[in-house]
Amino acid sequence: MKVLKERIIKDGKIREGNVLKVDAFLNHQLDIELFEQMGEEFKRRFEGKKITKILTIEASGIAIACIAARYFKVPVVFAKKTQTKNIAGDVYTSKVESFTHGKVYDIIVSKEFLRPEDHVLIIDDFLANGKALLGLTKLVQDAGATVVGAGIAIEKGFQDGGKLIRESGIQLESLAIIDAMSVEEGITFRK
Repeated sequence: MKVLKERIIKDGKIREGNVLKVDAFLNHQLDIELFEQMGEEFKRRFEGKKITKILTIEASGIAIACIAARYFKVPVVFAKKTQTKNIAGDVYTSKVESFTHGKVYDIIVSKEFLRPEDHVLIIDDFLANGKALLGLTKLVQDAGATVVGAGIAIEKGFQDGGKLIRESGIQLESLAIIDAMSVEEGITFRK
């Protein structure tokens, strides 16, 4: 997606350790006009697929998922990283490792909001090692629901996550795939 790639070049900042800082428009300050274009593009890429819910993980994926959900006219469910008093009763749980935070989280979704009849599109901001996406996929499978596909804003194509997800048979649609990045050389996108 050309507009997203241009924005990454303009406002993204590369940090040591393969970290891309895009908080000026994607995951701290949010560019809603850009998100609208991303939501429309996800709708185009998953056209004709039966989707009843969008699933994401807190926190950065929520805004993108909400805008995308407007195009699919479905609710958004987000996996929480901590148990709260608001989530009572049965839950689905999975462990995910965050590349950015270097932590392992237990993610949870109430069984009330993920049912066997659901056809779920997973949406997230980044795909690096694939752990979050695999964890979300596990929640859907544990519910007996169907994973329709996964929509990612930015994929780090030089890491194994995209390969893992594609080899698992999930339709993966990334709006911008970075093949290489470094402080010295900048960013190279996949064509």
